[in-house]
Amino acid sequence: MTLGDEPETSGGYAGTGQTRTRLPESGADVYGGARRGGRSSSRSLVTVVGVVVLLIAAIAFANRGGDDSGSTAGDENQPNSSTTAASGSRPVAGKAGGIPAGFAQDEQGVQSAAANYAVSLVSADILKPARRAEIIQQVFVADKQAELAAKFDKAYSQAFLSSIGLDENGNATAGNTYVSRTVPIGTKVTSYSDSAATVEVWCTGVFGMAGENSTNPASSDWFTMTLQLRWANSDWKVESFSQKDGPAPVPGDNRASSADEMAKAVEEYGGFTYAR
Repeated sequence: MTLGDEPETSGGYAGTGQTRTRLPESGADVYGGARRGGRSSSRSLVTVVGVVVLLIAAIAFANRGGDDSGSTAGDENQPNSSTTAASGSRPVAGKAGGIPAGFAQDEQGVQSAAANYAVSLVSADILKPARRAEIIQQVFVADKQAELAAKFDKAYSQAFLSSIGLDENGNATAGNTYVSRTVPIGTKVTSYSDSAATVEVWCTGVFGMAGENSTNPASSDWFTMTLQLRWANSDWKVESFSQKDGPAPVPGDNRASSADEMAKAVEEYGGFTYAR
């Protein structure tokens, strides 16, 4: 972050507005000599005063960043660094069904819950019927579980699983590895109370089938999930959620990895537990 342009000095000497006057040499005139001595002393005083003025100006200029009166209309739209800075809070230590649990009943806690739940809801496990039931039980509020389970089962039907190369149990065929790995980039609370909150989670991820003969090779994606959460049974749980594309950056020029490299990466690199 820059503080702005250097402060301007008002022309002349040391920013004081004074100018130097060079008198003609006159070694024989004692009065002229005395006057020159007086000007030398005066110039020294002006120099000291000028340095003090500059020092005060520099301090005021350095502190100007915290003065709202100096901000422009454009500055109001700039992000606050505190919205993205690490809070210092440790990730939750508890887990239930392999999913982080026991989040704090505050804005940081609900952001952590939303980020971790986003990872589970867009994972390869959600495509496996047996594992999906466990995820639904852990992530969603009790009175929404039956309704959402039916919706998930309908969305991830056998026909759908077959279309992406998976069997009815959500497993890839021999020689292939299905990839669905989500990484939260950031979170934003759009509404909050001690009992309910709405959080947006900006994500990227890798999705597809890693295999030599795959017609759906693993590729990256960018999307934003919006989760409505409720405080229930001493933890944050999801009541409903939605997803939309983007924001997405301009694609880079990275060389695409081979199917073997991608499958190996999925097997060797584990996921994270997220916290603000």
